[in-house]
Amino acid sequence: MLNSPVDIALLFGVALLIFGPKKLPEIGKALGQGLGNFKRSISDAQDEVKSAIKAAEDKPQSNQPVQPVADIGGQGAPLGASQAKVDPPNPISNP
Repeated sequence: MLNSPVDIALLFGVALLIFGPKKLPEIGKALGQGLGNFKRSISDAQDEVKSAIKAAEDKPQSNQPVQPVADIGGQGAPLGASQAKVDPPNPISNP
């Protein structure tokens, strides 16, 4: 992209023509502050992720085996087989 000093000088010259000599320092200052805020935000996000990972690693693991999804309904029964069948209420017979 900007591989040589000539490219940078050309870019600066075009920016000087577009924005003028009075506005260019303000734009540079705003860009610098924006870049600083962006870097700070990225650093904060990285620190937050690192602390979450460290907290997860430090958390003690339980020694209880994980129950498979198919066994949640009963003792080894297929999913839904241990549920009792309930007839829907009859709206006519309700007093």
